[in-house]
Amino acid sequence: MANVSEIFGCNVFNETVMQERLPKNTFKALKKTMAEGKELSRDIADVVAAAMKDWAVEKGATHYTHWFQPMTGITAEKHDAFISPSADGKVILEFSGKELIKGEPDASSFPSGGLRATFEARGYTTWDPTSYAFVKDDTLYIPTAFGSYGGEVLDKKTPLLRSMEALNKQAIRILNKFGKSVTRVTTTVGPEQEYFLVDKEMYAKRKDLILTGRTLFGAKPAKGQELEDHYFGNIRTRVSEYMKDLDNELWKLGILAKTKHNEVAPAQHELAPIFGTTNIATDHNQLTMEMMKKVAERHGLVCLLHEKPFAGVNGSGKHNNWSMSTSEGENLLEPGKSPKDNTQFLLFLAAVIKAVDEYADLLRVSVASAGNDHRLGANEAPPAIISMFLGDELTNILECIEKGEAVSETARCFMETGVSALPRFVKDTTDRNRTSPFAFTGNKFEFRSLGSSVSISGPNIVLNTSVAEVLEEFADRLDAATDLEAEVMAIVKETMKDHKRVIFNGNNYSDEWVEEAERRGLLNLKTSVDAIPRFGMEKSIKLFEKHGIFTATEVKSRCEILLEGYAKTINIEALTMLDMAQKEILPAVLKYNKEVFETLKVKQELGLNVSVEKEVSYATKLSNLTESLMSKIEELDKVLLEAKNYEDALESAKYYREYVFEAMQTLRVVADELETMVASVAWPFPTYVDLLFYV
Repeated sequence: MANVSEIFGCNVFNETVMQERLPKNTFKALKKTMAEGKELSRDIADVVAAAMKDWAVEKGATHYTHWFQPMTGITAEKHDAFISPSADGKVILEFSGKELIKGEPDASSFPSGGLRATFEARGYTTWDPTSYAFVKDDTLYIPTAFGSYGGEVLDKKTPLLRSMEALNKQAIRILNKFGKSVTRVTTTVGPEQEYFLVDKEMYAKRKDLILTGRTLFGAKPAKGQELEDHYFGNIRTRVSEYMKDLDNELWKLGILAKTKHNEVAPAQHELAPIFGTTNIATDHNQLTMEMMKKVAERHGLVCLLHEKPFAGVNGSGKHNNWSMSTSEGENLLEPGKSPKDNTQFLLFLAAVIKAVDEYADLLRVSVASAGNDHRLGANEAPPAIISMFLGDELTNILECIEKGEAVSETARCFMETGVSALPRFVKDTTDRNRTSPFAFTGNKFEFRSLGSSVSISGPNIVLNTSVAEVLEEFADRLDAATDLEAEVMAIVKETMKDHKRVIFNGNNYSDEWVEEAERRGLLNLKTSVDAIPRFGMEKSIKLFEKHGIFTATEVKSRCEILLEGYAKTINIEALTMLDMAQKEILPAVLKYNKEVFETLKVKQELGLNVSVEKEVSYATKLSNLTESLMSKIEELDKVLLEAKNYEDALESAKYYREYVFEAMQTLRVVADELETMVASVAWPFPTYVDLLFYV
């Protein structure tokens, strides 16, 4: 068994390694960059590069790569060897500060939303010294930002770092008003990751899983998740071995994998890490998803990160636990023992409330995808309506402030079990609400709407930027105030009056809430196609331009990328569906039809004095469904051909949603009913029982 303290971070060029291998002045300069965002000189970079190379080579590395996060939502890498030719015809291993700082990958083949033409290929990657380098697969991985030759941002890391800078600037202004001198304010995130595991051999027989990550066909099994016996249940041996292996690999990379358990759906599980600085947490989550897939292969399994791999059971999300902390270790969303008297906390809380209400549409866009549309609002994930849960205690405090009433202290209660042997402990002052999209959970907010495959950078860019915008407004007011305490209370009171509509502590899954949210004027952007265009609205552009996150052109390009990505996803799914229906399901069903009718014919020809009414009814239903299947295949094929006529990204996405997706749904209904009639041995690929209940 691995010694966790020994293996943790063993493949990471972390502070311990830096301190051992770098000269004191170099280490001090690099630490200042990491803590305060100060630029490194080329001389310092040369020293760091040499030490980094020596360390990596000792770990078995032969190559290095600038590891970046393009708009695909996954990571990208181009590997270069450390070798350089020497005069004696051999090679030496070299790595310079220039190579550490800058790389030049092709920028024309990644999504750019029109920012890059095919012939405009030059792009640059730039070292992010705030995120640790690491060794994996005999390669030194260097976290980097990615941009075009013309300076346009082509990645997810650069705007994330910019949004963190924007929030840092405004939060420090606020804290200065409270008499605090802090070096830096960073946002922190702990992203919980849900996933499915399926048997590799079964997976290999499902073209839909291979090409789209989800099952496009599949009848509901006799047992699903209704017994609620899988959630937090005993972990199967095969899965437990996988989880142990995964933990070890993540720990080696310095990833603080903390919690693991079975999730609600059969074959579904979850991994949760300890909080980290947002940009590092983003890097770590990308690595976590990659390692989940790689480690699964060792165990004869496949890890599915699609938001809805199986119809009829819960899909997978990713809970983005977000907070703000100072470099001195203070959590700005910690209420303290007496929240009503903690004016600093109340001000930061008010800023989040206002930001979530005013920029709810951007938060919705940040979690938009074709896969996530299957989850949101399906009584397994929060609805597409963005609202906040604060709990009774905080809501009561804010309502009293709004009304100008005295706030009473909430009594601390002990948990009474009725069993004397069990220890007593103080209960939390409020319950949790797992139906809320944006829930306060003690000293952080849990943004629960993210899909399992999404990069957490997008949601955190929106969160950081929108909160920075509100903090700037609050800081400006405090600058002009003569009575700090009175002005803070005035701000909190106004925030509640203008934005309390976004606070909802009830059941977000209920139909009543949908109606109530509409009365409150909250947006219900049910699909990605409804949501994405709002990212390009003037209000959004103004916000991002003001804080230096995106230019107007970059905002519009991201709208284009999201819409194109949606249409392409549905197109791939539809083509896969057609292929499976035409080449696998239809031949199997026709063959089974033949067997049924031949059996019926033999029985009728024998002239036995027995009724064949039931057999005729069964055969008729089978034949009618087969006919319907062929008809639905033709309909899907027809609407897919028509889709080629739409060149505008928004119109194309709308067409795919309204016509192609709907045609896919109707085809699936018929195919799934046929699955319930055709003999198991005759069905062409593994069923839900095979996939979800493997040994």
